[in-house]
Amino acid sequence: MNENFLHKWKSQVKKGTLAFIALNVLKDHEYYGYELIEQIKKNTRIEIAEGTLYPLMNRLKKEGLVTSKWVEQTSGIPRKYYTLTNTGEATLSEMSNFWFDLEKSIKRIS
Repeated sequence: MNENFLHKWKSQVKKGTLAFIALNVLKDHEYYGYELIEQIKKNTRIEIAEGTLYPLMNRLKKEGLVTSKWVEQTSGIPRKYYTLTNTGEATLSEMSNFWFDLEKSIKRIS
């Protein structure tokens, strides 16, 4: 087994699916950054760093797929909450269709 190749491949698959994962987590609930990281970890067992999440969320926001708002806290600093937009929901639906078709194709050849 080529562990170096496998490590790089896993990293690229993770990177390529992270937007899909984040949008799926946000589809039924709004989360602030740390909560979103915890939900991704809980539901997928994928470790994601803040330095990875926040640039991703900025890209998704720029694409119009998520929106964000600052919410003041009774104690501590304000939190930025992320929510899926209507465009994000429609895009996620198409991404899910693509993922389902891809999964079927992969299962046919494996």
